[in-house]
Amino acid sequence: MRLIFAGTPQAALPSLDALVASSHEVVAVITRPDAARGRGRTVRESPVAARATEHGIRVLRPTSLRDTDFVETFVSLAPDCCPVVAYGQLIPKELLSVPPHGWVNLHFSLLPMWRGAAPVQHALLHGDEVTGATTFRLTEGLDSGPVFGTVTEVIGRRDTSGDVLDRLAASGAALLVHTLDAIESGEAVPHEQSTEGVSLAPKLTPEDARVRWSDPALAVDRRIRACTPAPGAWTRHGDRRLGILPLGRSEGSPPSVGELSPGELGVTKHAVWVGTGSHAVLLDQVKPEGKGTMDAADWARGVRITDGERLT
Repeated sequence: MRLIFAGTPQAALPSLDALVASSHEVVAVITRPDAARGRGRTVRESPVAARATEHGIRVLRPTSLRDTDFVETFVSLAPDCCPVVAYGQLIPKELLSVPPHGWVNLHFSLLPMWRGAAPVQHALLHGDEVTGATTFRLTEGLDSGPVFGTVTEVIGRRDTSGDVLDRLAASGAALLVHTLDAIESGEAVPHEQSTEGVSLAPKLTPEDARVRWSDPALAVDRRIRACTPAPGAWTRHGDRRLGILPLGRSEGSPPSVGELSPGELGVTKHAVWVGTGSHAVLLDQVKPEGKGTMDAADWARGVRITDGERLT
């Protein structure tokens, strides 16, 4: 089939690569316009745009999918089907009906769970033990179209959202190619999503990523892993912002730090502990405002933590 692929971030690259290597023809990609990215806020093209250029594929960067010139170009390319992976913008109704086989979205959850922009992050935040990826036909509703297929993925106790997304991007790419093959052969039989078990996964904001030290340790750990690498878990030490990376392995704080109230810091020669709503947890690496990532113990020595200081 002739395909126009829509996607933007790194997680979409395995799918693009898999489609290029398949029997289908990717005639163009649609991706978000170049934007300021990274710490230096340098204007760069999206990962999908860069990879498409490497493959010699035409890149379309519409600021609006309703732009007349873009719509004319899209129609003239005559796609049979349009696979979508994390494009980042809703597809207008008038475009959904253009390809004969519609638009097929690869979504990183087991629908109808976690419809929305941040499914993997919400799965970790809420303590799901299993997640997955789903291919479904795009409709006007939010991630509510009929499902073609799924793959599942176990969430490990130390996994971050980045870890899980990397694995789903790979297994989901194979699922997407299989789905398109089945559509082309006429063997695909989509089924309607259940109306039960629907949950929403809106994009996490920086405030969502702020650690609540009054939460139980399990919830603190989940929030930090869910927000790693983005938007990045954080807290405050005094008036300075402090990034928090996944916690260290521990079976409870040592006697030398005593009982710690939520947010209270306990420092030993080689470790930094912080109290939560249940028990103290061990900081592993932190990222002070304006600096790079470092061991928590090195940070504590540098700022000279004293008894009673806390994170907020």
